[in-house]
Amino acid sequence: MEHKKSNFKRKPAPSGRPPRKWSGKKKAKPLTGIPIEKFVQAAKDPVKVKKDEVETRPFLELDLHPKLSLNVLNKGYLQTTPIQDQAIEPILEGHDILGIAQTGTGKTAAFLIPLMQRWLLDEHAAPALVLVPTRELAQQVELEFRSINKGLKLFSNSFIGGSNIHLDFRKLQRYHHLIVGTPGRLLDLVKRRALNLEKFETLILDEFDRMLDMGFTEDVNLLADAMKNRKQTLLFSATVDPTIQKQVDALLKEPLTIKVSTGEKSADHIEQEVVKVPRGEDKFSVLEKLIYAQEMDKVLIFAETRFAVDRLTTQLLRAGFKADLIHGEKSQGQRQKALESFRAGRVQILVATDVAARGLDIDNVTHVINYETPRTYDSYIHRIGRTGRAGKT
Repeated sequence: MEHKKSNFKRKPAPSGRPPRKWSGKKKAKPLTGIPIEKFVQAAKDPVKVKKDEVETRPFLELDLHPKLSLNVLNKGYLQTTPIQDQAIEPILEGHDILGIAQTGTGKTAAFLIPLMQRWLLDEHAAPALVLVPTRELAQQVELEFRSINKGLKLFSNSFIGGSNIHLDFRKLQRYHHLIVGTPGRLLDLVKRRALNLEKFETLILDEFDRMLDMGFTEDVNLLADAMKNRKQTLLFSATVDPTIQKQVDALLKEPLTIKVSTGEKSADHIEQEVVKVPRGEDKFSVLEKLIYAQEMDKVLIFAETRFAVDRLTTQLLRAGFKADLIHGEKSQGQRQKALESFRAGRVQILVATDVAARGLDIDNVTHVINYETPRTYDSYIHRIGRTGRAGKT
């Protein structure tokens, strides 16, 4: 691979910073059980994929409401992605769906567009509830809804932990076609009788495999049970965890399974490499040289713990890079500010735990770096899916 000099200018490092020394005593941490070859892959050019291998068609062929069709086209969605092509019409027909597709392939629009079509054709159609595992993903789903909703007079809102719950009470006084949220906050609103889910007929779990892990299962089940008139359930993710099959079966009724990908492999169009730290060399020094030497203009770095994220961000700032961070211990305002700075290009590097691994759509991320080996291969698949979005290599 040709290494190009980065266009991003670093600030000079603070003077007097002591040189890093190798003590010779630090032992390398053992890798997880993931075979190292699974982290190495040459990117395939999606343009060269045979057209007959990808099921897709113009959005105009879907017979959408004229205003919705215009908004979809204005958003730049000219052709369906495979998951959209296979999911939109069955959702309109009322099927339960288990949808598996790689990250960055338009899963959010795959369930939002048919819901909006339903509401436009029938003003009495029941509202829908979307559950997501992170605050950032909740806000992004609502943002995607609003970007398609221009002039359609459909109403939505997101409800997440870390926000003012009294403001949530006021927001819930008006009618919503779509409510998006994290399970904990939504369940809190239900228990306080601020949110009545009996009128909701469609439940969507975005990133369902994460939603149904041990930390979310009980809340998800309580919310599903509160939807007394639930008629349709849609589950979408990029990966499949076989250990949650019982929970999936309990939620779905005669589902249509749509697997655009196996849910067990990373995206073909993302170049993947392993960077080996030479014996006796400091790991951060290797990272620093890598970022500076290559054309890394927008970099997302993952670490396993909040402590590791804090420490690495401090090192990057001291080295003169423009960096910020997000993890679960930061306030919602701090997390949102960091994401916006990264999106806008005010910082070159965003360091994060897995709160940023799922669903986030950030334009033109050039590189994803796993500073520590992920605990699971599922995490790896979702992390690297933050680059190569919408078919880009």
